[in-house]
Amino acid sequence: MPRAARGPGASGRLCLRVLDPQTAAFYREALAALDQRGVPHLVGGAYALEHYTGIARHTKDLDVFLRRRDLERGLEALRAIGCRTENTFPHWLAKARRGGALIDLIYSSGNGLSTVDDAWFEHSVEGNVVGQPSRLCPAEEVIWSKAFLMERERYDGADVAHLIRARAESLSWPRLLERFGPNWRVLFAHLVIFGFIYPSERDRIPPEVMHDLLDRLHAERLEPAGQERVCRGTLVSRGQYLVDVDTWGFADARLEPGGAMSVQDVAEWTRAIGGEDGGCP
Repeated sequence: MPRAARGPGASGRLCLRVLDPQTAAFYREALAALDQRGVPHLVGGAYALEHYTGIARHTKDLDVFLRRRDLERGLEALRAIGCRTENTFPHWLAKARRGGALIDLIYSSGNGLSTVDDAWFEHSVEGNVVGQPSRLCPAEEVIWSKAFLMERERYDGADVAHLIRARAESLSWPRLLERFGPNWRVLFAHLVIFGFIYPSERDRIPPEVMHDLLDRLHAERLEPAGQERVCRGTLVSRGQYLVDVDTWGFADARLEPGGAMSVQDVAEWTRAIGGEDGGCP
């Protein structure tokens, strides 16, 4: 497993975690096995973040993104190299383990919103993961999926801010707006706080994007409030808004038909709070 990171030195440079050779070799073998079986996949997580921002942090696992239809072939490829596999949360995540190393196979998100589709692959970029040539998740999809992570124990807003700071001019802003769709307020919140975090960088967000979102906000204020008492907080935290839906009578925005999750999905996801996936979206 990765050695513990030291704090930043006096120079301000990051002192990074070091991935042990055995785990790195396993990751290379796993990615090669997926390639050999012809399973389309992308690498995200810490490796995509490092590619886009230069921030390196080796975490406890490797995040592999694939379409749901390719999941079983991916699990078969990893079982063939000695992994134990499980479909941990059927609405978004499976896992493969060998020894102390772990691979997450991700085909959606914990809130059911960020489904991996063809566009992830169409806009992916070339990269290198522990010496293995790999395709990496697009920056727009990384932002989209991380933007909803607002748990007490994990908040990915800093990752979103760092991605915008590093890639503002190369992002496809129209595609990013399309990804957020009716949840555009989440993106807007991150863009507003970006200007607070980096006052000297706020002009790097295209003015037409901010004008568009401000116009939406203004138009929304002129409309009467909706009659349905729905709580969308469950889309950004699976635990902190349970009182709203369990006690205060708000509808859970995650649930079908308006959301992407079933009652069973929500129940399984809620039962796992505090476990090893406690910080996932």
